[in-house]
Amino acid sequence: MANAASQLTVLQPRAPLARLRDAANLLASLAPGTLFAVALVLVSSQPRFCWLTEPLRYPWELWVVALAGTTATVAGVADWRYHRVAQLRVGPNEHRAEFLALAGGGFPLFLLMCAASVAHRPLAFLLPVLIVLIGTVVLICYDEFVFHRRRCDAWEALLHRTLLGGHATAFLAWAHFCFVREGLHG
Repeated sequence: MANAASQLTVLQPRAPLARLRDAANLLASLAPGTLFAVALVLVSSQPRFCWLTEPLRYPWELWVVALAGTTATVAGVADWRYHRVAQLRVGPNEHRAEFLALAGGGFPLFLLMCAASVAHRPLAFLLPVLIVLIGTVVLICYDEFVFHRRRCDAWEALLHRTLLGGHATAFLAWAHFCFVREGLHG
């Protein structure tokens, strides 16, 4: 009996599938910031976005997206790292829910945001953006309320709130840029 109890407290090495899920979730959380920077470089060569080569001409929304998005990304990486340092185990259902929220909701939302940002008529993307946004929020709420509500300590809850608040702030700044400040769309 003592042997069985000691086996329960000894952490087993992580299975390759669990490490793959961890890597997929980390990459999915890093992708928006990286792709955003790449997209800015790519569109800066177009005449109607030539202002992107001069940071002093950036609208306030772009600065808010950069700051809030960076804050969210840092919080996401810190949460990912915290799980490893504290040796917190995340089950496959929670991994699936997180990956669905990141890749199934966040990535399509990011693509719609990119398309609306370069479109001559961005309002055509407003309804699809709102539909995907609502779906993403549902996925995030499912993950937070089902898996994190009881398990998270104060530090992890702060990281989650920072991550979600950063993404929400970046989204709102982008939405203002895209749907209110139409003069920049040409």
